[in-house]
Amino acid sequence: MSAENKVPAIRFKGFSGEWISTELGKLLDITSAARVHKEEWEKDGVPFFRTSDVVSIYKGLENKKAYISFDLYKELSAKSGCVEKDDLLITGGGSIGIPYLIASNEPLYFKDGDLIWLKNAKGVNGYFLFTFFSSQPCKRHISSITHIGTISHYTIEQAKATPINISQVEEQTKIGNYFQQLDALIAQHQQKHDKLLNLKKALLEKMFPKQGASVPEVRFKGFSWDWNEKALHQIVDVRSGRDYKHLSIGDIPVFGTGGYMLSVNEALSYDEDAIGIGRKGTIDKPYILKAPFWTVDTLFYALPYAKNNLDFVYAIFQKINWRQKDESTGVPSLSKVAINNISVFATDETEQTKIGNFFKNLDTLLNQHQSQLKKLNNIKQACLEKMFV
Repeated sequence: MSAENKVPAIRFKGFSGEWISTELGKLLDITSAARVHKEEWEKDGVPFFRTSDVVSIYKGLENKKAYISFDLYKELSAKSGCVEKDDLLITGGGSIGIPYLIASNEPLYFKDGDLIWLKNAKGVNGYFLFTFFSSQPCKRHISSITHIGTISHYTIEQAKATPINISQVEEQTKIGNYFQQLDALIAQHQQKHDKLLNLKKALLEKMFPKQGASVPEVRFKGFSWDWNEKALHQIVDVRSGRDYKHLSIGDIPVFGTGGYMLSVNEALSYDEDAIGIGRKGTIDKPYILKAPFWTVDTLFYALPYAKNNLDFVYAIFQKINWRQKDESTGVPSLSKVAINNISVFATDETEQTKIGNFFKNLDTLLNQHQSQLKKLNNIKQACLEKMFV
């Protein structure tokens, strides 16, 4: 974008000319709601939005909902008006500048002070306006004017004075529709990823024996015998990481608690894949280490003994509540003794392979969705940079 020309770097075919510079307060009526006291909240009725609701929706998370009675809604709306389709609610305290687009004319009310109301009665495309609050020009401006203290605030007067460059409504609609479709695609992949993740969590519980049982609740056909209870040291050889500072840069990856760090030019004395688990700091996120590798001294690596399938053992590691094994009063930490003494259940090599392959394939699907989500989010960020002025 040229600061002089006020033209976006990427534009839909058929549109030309400069965008118009204005302020939100000249484009929209900006206000808030009438006061609602917490004791007036209900368990059902008309949805009552707070900052936490808008932030949760924006991030695709669940939040405990609040409501007010329909009678109170009618009374308050008579004073302040009703939110309508394509209006926006913007967070004004804490997590500031996060938008929520009103999708219909269904009754909804919100908390005064927490949320700023942009009344969109002048024909601005709602999704264009919604996306503007995620664009770099808007985010930079809000960051520059809101004080950094215990809680940052974005006020009604600041919202009115927020600069915006805007195109004709036809171009707004094109841009709004594009980002709406992109956001829908991101949401679809996120939902698929989350469903798979929930399925994995459920099956990690059901495909391994629960406490007091010797067989799992869910099992592949053809397997019926009892599993054997063992200490973890009977299944894996847990080893400590080592110093790498004397080595020169090369092709062998070095891993620490936070994952990949750098590469060195000397491999370990073996070429077996292993499971990494943090010994200090991040102790609850095991991952597969592909040989050859080095690990630093903040990481343990576990090598499964013969007849123990790596992917099966990795599933066991993901089942364990590592936080309960924390032996520190400060930075979380694990000891080799604590890991070795953990009691687990194991089956024979054939069933281990079946289970290990199942979870490996499930992880592959999860990684594919994560990769696609990353690509889509990168596309969105690039477009937010280049399609707004």
